[in-house]
Amino acid sequence: MRSDAFSKYHPLTNFVFFLGAIGFAVVIQHPAYIGASCVGGALYLLLLKGRKCRNMLLGMLPLVVLMAAWNPLFNTYGEHVLFTVFGRPYTLEALCYGMAIAGIFAAMMLWFSCYSAVLTSDKFICLFGKLIPALSLLIVMVLRMIPNLVRRGKQILDARKSIGKGVGENNSLKQKLHGGMQVLSALTDWALEGSIVTADSMRARGYGTARPTSFRLYHMTLQDWALLAWMVLLAALVIAAGGTGAEYTPQIDIPRPGWGFIAYCLYLMIPSLLHGKEAVQWAVSISRI
Repeated sequence: MRSDAFSKYHPLTNFVFFLGAIGFAVVIQHPAYIGASCVGGALYLLLLKGRKCRNMLLGMLPLVVLMAAWNPLFNTYGEHVLFTVFGRPYTLEALCYGMAIAGIFAAMMLWFSCYSAVLTSDKFICLFGKLIPALSLLIVMVLRMIPNLVRRGKQILDARKSIGKGVGENNSLKQKLHGGMQVLSALTDWALEGSIVTADSMRARGYGTARPTSFRLYHMTLQDWALLAWMVLLAALVIAAGGTGAEYTPQIDIPRPGWGFIAYCLYLMIPSLLHGKEAVQWAVSISRI
């Protein structure tokens, strides 16, 4: 991950921002707000990962299009029939509703990707280590296990390929399934063995015999409190302004976005604006050398 100004803030500030960004993305169905959420999430993800997320963004496009086009096949509500599929009306209202649902899905995927890159396991433990110590440790271990499984699976595939047991394009479906089951079996054995070793190691270190303690590297500063207050103010303005709802079926009724939309865009652009501010300051300092 690239160096990011917003990631350097306190984990509480990061968590509150993503809570608002993801929460708004789930409940708001206005197309303008959905588009702003997708643009804000995609821009911040590009700033965080650069070209590494390009394939993810390109891969989301056909999925979003498929989700939007798939909805009218089951939801036939609406007055404007575009055409019929197997005798069922394919309506404009259902298509627009499908586009809104697909946009919400894309926004959630983008913001969750940013969340996983910014709010690392040590930040999560810092936030919830004392409130829910057992659950926070479990969540961190599960999230850590997923990339470990992917990495170990690649190692197993490379090892099998090096001894001539790799599965190629010329193999039959039965051979591919057999090779996949062997890899899955080895991966399961490794995961179970690793869990036993982890449990024995935690027991040997006295886990559970006393109240857990944690080292806190992060401390709230005046800058963190100021940014937190700014985020809360913008979120309150979005809620107070209203006009975030939209009706798609049986008739399309989309209100014009008001001043709350400006507050919403400012809220979503906070990480990107901080990143841009730091980049400008760095360029100015370099030019003075």
